[in-house]
Amino acid sequence: MTPPPEFALVPLERLRFHEETEASKVRELVRQMERTAVQSDPIWVARGSYVILNGHHRAEALRRLGAKKVAAWLFDYASDVVQVDRWRPGPPIAKDEVLRRAAEGRLFPPKTTRHRLTIELPLHAVALRELET
Repeated sequence: MTPPPEFALVPLERLRFHEETEASKVRELVRQMERTAVQSDPIWVARGSYVILNGHHRAEALRRLGAKKVAAWLFDYASDVVQVDRWRPGPPIAKDEVLRRAAEGRLFPPKTTRHRLTIELPLHAVALRELET
C-alpha cells in the first residue's frame, strides 16, 4: 500500500531541482512572501530522493529569503497519486527521467514538467519565521 502524502518542514539544502527557474517569477514570489511573511502553498517533493515535483520557484524564493526549511508535501513518487505530463506539447516525460535529470543536475527548462495529483490536499500555510531555523 502506498503511504499517504506527509506534510513536513524539509531542510532546503536537501532539495534537488529538476527544472530551472525564471528570475522574474522568483523575484515576484520573494516580494509576495516578504509582504505576507507566509509560504502559503507547500511544495511537492518525492519522498527519499527529495526531488522537487512542484514548487521550484517557491523553493528558490525561500532560499533567497534565507530560509533554512521549506514547507512540503512528501509523496511516494512511484505511486499513481502523482502523475507527470508536460505544460507544452512534446514527447511524454517519464518519472525516471525527472529523477535522473535531478541526480545529474541536467535541468529541464522552466515549466517543462507538469505534476498533478489524483487526490486533494488540505491548505497548509506556514509562517516564514518557522522556516528560518
